[in-house]
Amino acid sequence: MPLTSLPNLLTLSRILAIPLVIATFYVQGDAARWFGCALFSAAGFTDWLDGHMARRWEQQSEIGRFLDPIADKLLVAATLLMLAATGRLPGGALLPAIVILCREILVSGLREYLAGLRVGLPVSKLAKWKTAIQMVAIGFLIVGTAGPAFLQVVTVGNMLLWVAAGLTLVTGYDYLRAGVTHMTAPAPTPPRHGKPQHLA
Repeated sequence: MPLTSLPNLLTLSRILAIPLVIATFYVQGDAARWFGCALFSAAGFTDWLDGHMARRWEQQSEIGRFLDPIADKLLVAATLLMLAATGRLPGGALLPAIVILCREILVSGLREYLAGLRVGLPVSKLAKWKTAIQMVAIGFLIVGTAGPAFLQVVTVGNMLLWVAAGLTLVTGYDYLRAGVTHMTAPAPTPPRHGKPQHLA
């Protein structure tokens, strides 16, 4: 499947949106925060849309499988780091942010190792829920104090990020357990050398 297929272009657009989201952190004013949230939300939506379209149109490809998880991790990691760097990540949300980033590194390492064994690491339903809650939480934190006072946007974002971190620990453990199963499996018996034996 070519790189220019629509699902792959949507994945690439998620990567291209990252510098734009980062740029909004350097612009003062509430409008910039809302615009940054809109960009982040649109990029997050393409995470669902590109996979849905690839399956429905039978346009799944190796390059899509490679780029999709990378795009997600880059978007989340870059935004969390910018929230922390600009002081817009409340102190209570720093720990779950670290947990989420560490889990992403762990899963990336497991996928790379298992790929060498030609073993896939499918995304669980719980992991999809984790991703959805995580995206909503980060969107709330991007808006921050620019949101309506009655909604307590920062508090809601903080709470959702903790929920996402909890699911991160559960799904990270599931992935690690699956990886360890393959790591500790006995090595296949190498074929014997020499003259082959024929059955009578």
